[in-house]
Amino acid sequence: MDFIQIFTILAVATGAVFLGASLFPHLRAVPIIPKRLRFKWVLMAALMSFFLIGYFSFLFIQVKELKFPLELLTSAVFFGGGFFVFLVTGITLQALRQIAAHGEQLRGVNKELVTKNQDLEEEAKRRKKAEQRAAARMHYLSSLHDIDVIISASLDLGVTLDVFLNQLVPQQNIDAAAVLLFNPHTQTVEYAAGKGFHGEAITRSQERLGQGTAGQVAFSRKMLLIPRLKETENEFSRQDLLKEERAVSYCAFPLIAKGEIQGVLEIYQRREFKPEAERLEFMKSLAIRAAIAIENAAIFNELHRSNSELIMAYDTTIEGWGYALEMRDEETQGHTQRVANMTKEMAKKYGMRDDQLVHVIRGALLHDIGKMAISDSILMKDGPLTEEERELMQKHPVHAMEMLLPIPYLQPALDIPYCHHERWDGSGYPRGLKGTQIPLAARIFALADTWDALINVRRYHEAWSVKEVCKHIQSQSGKHFDPELVEIFLQMDWCRDNNCLLRAANDPVSGSET
Repeated sequence: MDFIQIFTILAVATGAVFLGASLFPHLRAVPIIPKRLRFKWVLMAALMSFFLIGYFSFLFIQVKELKFPLELLTSAVFFGGGFFVFLVTGITLQALRQIAAHGEQLRGVNKELVTKNQDLEEEAKRRKKAEQRAAARMHYLSSLHDIDVIISASLDLGVTLDVFLNQLVPQQNIDAAAVLLFNPHTQTVEYAAGKGFHGEAITRSQERLGQGTAGQVAFSRKMLLIPRLKETENEFSRQDLLKEERAVSYCAFPLIAKGEIQGVLEIYQRREFKPEAERLEFMKSLAIRAAIAIENAAIFNELHRSNSELIMAYDTTIEGWGYALEMRDEETQGHTQRVANMTKEMAKKYGMRDDQLVHVIRGALLHDIGKMAISDSILMKDGPLTEEERELMQKHPVHAMEMLLPIPYLQPALDIPYCHHERWDGSGYPRGLKGTQIPLAARIFALADTWDALINVRRYHEAWSVKEVCKHIQSQSGKHFDPELVEIFLQMDWCRDNNCLLRAANDPVSGSET
């Protein structure tokens, strides 16, 4: 054999190996081939088997050096090869068409997915914006609720405005804000409270109604928004404030409650301020609540002032009654005020509250109001009273009760006018009360009344010394007076003079001078 013949045998043998190796997986793939291609696929396997037989036949002829017309074998193999290529091309083209159709389908699916993804992204953005708006609304509602709680819980205008500005400035991303209150007497809006300002210029803000930005807002009762102050800088009267605060934008809301202007809310931003409609509505709601708070505080202050004036008028009237009673008898002038002061000091020492002391003082001032019903012939009599006259005199506590009881304002002060002549041992009048049955205020007053009656000159006795009065009061402990109160009374400053310093009732009274 020559070289060419050997090379041919090796090449054909190698090709037979490759062909055989291809035929095996080709046959295994038959079950998964689509039905419309399965016939061609099987036919290709038959051609591959035909080629394999041809290869082996060629090798057998070459090795045995048989006389066989190789042209016939070669032509059969070429024919089979062409037909094989035809089948492969058909299957390949059909597969390519399917791949192309599948690619188109995938591109359509991808396009649809892209569109859906874009829609989802847009929906996600819309949801995020909706959540942000919902969170902002919740924040707005929470702020409004907090302000409503403060308005309902506090009538202190300073506290209310401070809470209001705390809700507005830090929580609403506002640089600075101020409340200017309307003064109806001067027809001006004047600074009342502010937050976020760098300097003191805002505290000097005062504009007449209809003049300046705040004055115009108060006069027109309309919101004013200036996003760029530089464009209208000459129209803003408080130039020192703009320079000090480096304000870029300005916004003002009128504070109106029940149709009346209460003031102006001013907002200063150090950047351009273009709030959305919802935020503006929230600020308008804040302004309404601020106006209500201002009105409530003004009404409360006016009521408080009127109430104070009314109480002063009542008390002045009571003092006038007491003075009118004293005018009937020159000897007792000053007595009412003195015993009222002593009773007050004793009651405070005993631990009475301020709200109780008010009624104690009024009762003390009115303690002899019942004597208005007693005849001057009895009241001014120099000598001792007859039994009948004494009975008439002892009715003055009853007269006091009858005069004061119909007056609700003075009912809490009745204890002293009605009961100050009751005695600890029950021998007093008008009801013969005993011990703690006697109201505390009346028990205290009885000590002060006795002291003042003895320490001063009366037409029926000379003035007693401090020492004599204190000894007398101590001797009446448990009889006329409450023993506990006597002990406290004798420790008070009025029981001391330059010649006498008495000790507490539970110590023996030495009578020695100090």
